[in-house]
Amino acid sequence: MDPSRLPYGSEKTRQVRAMFDAIAPRYELVNHVMTLGLDARWRRRAVIDLRLPTSSLVLDLAAGTGDFTRELERRGLRAVATDLSFAMLEIGAGVRVRVQADGAALPFADGSFDGVTCGYALRNFSDLAATLHEIGRVVRPGGRVVLLEVAEPRNALLRRGFRLWFHRVVPVVGSLFSDRDAYHYLPKSTAYLPPSDVIADLLRDAGFVAVNHRLVMGGLSQQFTATRSA
Repeated sequence: MDPSRLPYGSEKTRQVRAMFDAIAPRYELVNHVMTLGLDARWRRRAVIDLRLPTSSLVLDLAAGTGDFTRELERRGLRAVATDLSFAMLEIGAGVRVRVQADGAALPFADGSFDGVTCGYALRNFSDLAATLHEIGRVVRPGGRVVLLEVAEPRNALLRRGFRLWFHRVVPVVGSLFSDRDAYHYLPKSTAYLPPSDVIADLLRDAGFVAVNHRLVMGGLSQQFTATRSA
């Protein structure tokens, strides 16, 4: 993927799939290095915030190599992993049910799931509104969703440190351990991400209520939770 420009539409879908296919072998390693291991803590909290009973069926959208999927199962939930990249799904250890699919065209019946998780992928969908509508379609009334995404701290000092790390250090780390172009592109991809209030409105348009947004660790990450309307 050319990190100097941002693709859109079908070109974005094609390039994002190819990029994640390329970085799949070292994806988890680089993720943990980039976040200093904090991503695991944020996923654990997100699964707790689903507030679903044991054995509930949860779709892990844009599951990658299965970090979120495995956490769901550790908490006694049944998980289905889906991702645009087959290579990511194939590498995921301990992931029992895997389905390759585009988030904007999920191959599941209406109301199939009790909940949906999605970790750090909203900016990678070619059509975010359509993807959120698909999430709303496959979640049963009263079901829950938790979405994690990158953010920027509001504190000026923390924000400066975050920008230095995310836009300067992360590309270097990615270049050392994986694909140079991909990890130069990923910080730039935050340009795709709408403001948090717009994402909250998109969730409401997709049929969700009780939409909540919170910053994690001063804004190093952000989390959206919502309930599917009856």
